[in-house]
Amino acid sequence: MVIAAVFLLALPAAAVTFYKDVAPILQRRCESCHRPGEIGPMPLVTFAQVRPWAKAIRESVEMRRMPPWFADPRHGRFSNDPSLSPAEIATIAAWVNEGSTEGIKREAPPPRKWPEGWSVSSPDLVLTMPEAFPVPANTAIEYQYLILPTQFTSDRWVRLVEIRPSNPAVVHHAVLYVREPASEWLRGAKPGVMFAPPATDFDAKRNARDTKADILAVYTPGAPAATWPAGMAKHIPAGSDLVLQMHFTSLKETTEERTQIGLLPATERSTHRVITLQMGVDDIVIPPGARDFRLSRSGTMPRDALLLSMFPHMHLRGSGFEYQIVGTGGRVETLLKVDRYNFSWQLAYHLQTPRLLPAGTQLLWTGYFDNSANNPRNPNPAAEVRWGEQSWEEMMIGFFDVAVPAEMDKRTFFIRR
Repeated sequence: MVIAAVFLLALPAAAVTFYKDVAPILQRRCESCHRPGEIGPMPLVTFAQVRPWAKAIRESVEMRRMPPWFADPRHGRFSNDPSLSPAEIATIAAWVNEGSTEGIKREAPPPRKWPEGWSVSSPDLVLTMPEAFPVPANTAIEYQYLILPTQFTSDRWVRLVEIRPSNPAVVHHAVLYVREPASEWLRGAKPGVMFAPPATDFDAKRNARDTKADILAVYTPGAPAATWPAGMAKHIPAGSDLVLQMHFTSLKETTEERTQIGLLPATERSTHRVITLQMGVDDIVIPPGARDFRLSRSGTMPRDALLLSMFPHMHLRGSGFEYQIVGTGGRVETLLKVDRYNFSWQLAYHLQTPRLLPAGTQLLWTGYFDNSANNPRNPNPAAEVRWGEQSWEEMMIGFFDVAVPAEMDKRTFFIRR
């Protein structure tokens, strides 16, 4: 009997290359920020641009520092989660470990076409600051306000809003409000001229800050355009003005900034109106050196609404944030848990499936603060920290977008049945 010996030779695994394997991942996950003219510190579009950063990219994705995303995966599913899959991380690591080879260019995906000057879509209407704002060097700058008349003669439903700074390095954040025709808020301000209430006039500053006007959009570092699901849109009544609140960050040299606002109208009938709500704490006193200080605010929903997204806001001592529902018997359900809040990447978290919040639902928002020397962003661990608009002071606000029937405005929403 003849016994045939068969030897199986393992075929070598195909080499991981930039064009075939890595470029598609960068297009999906990175180019929104890392392309010319965007907030990423370097473009990551071509092989020549990516190759010098190969090891840094591997470290950033393996440590899950990039793309920035801070939601605890045990709570909620989010439509805008940019996190790389384990397979994508493994591909990038293998590419770097094998020498970061270029590969065959014809295997690359077609270049992704991005809108010129805007993040996801070219707007139909653009409003621009009439004049550039001079940002002085080495100084604290009070919140600035700018009234932008829309001159809308009919109501508008908007499905996309993008706030676009010309110089993102000096824009800490921007909030865009809708001032309806009957509102007396900031009526003493001259349209088209940037102004700030006097720093020593606390009442004027509070009157400017405390408004019931609806928020149209918020800009923070790395924030994409604000968009909403099909059939849902923001509403701008005829004759309304837009009010732009700007928080500028001073640099070592004098510069200037001129922000643009892009709007896209809804292309279909809006069955739901999106309104932005918030709960937070103003009476903040964080002791020196406190490592795990927490502040909470609770409230109940006045009407039924669909929860769409959540956006936590704190400053440099902020370390974590939780959005929770308190049910019967004290049972707590966590909607969003941010464990590693990062002041430099203030993100909104959009639910994959909108969540019904019936009238009477008890909400509990909790912010966590690290005022110790263990916090590398802490400007002064020895300071007692109170509420304030500047970054070395603190805020604790939980913004959230909800959808209500299109005929219900924000004022009506708060009339409890």
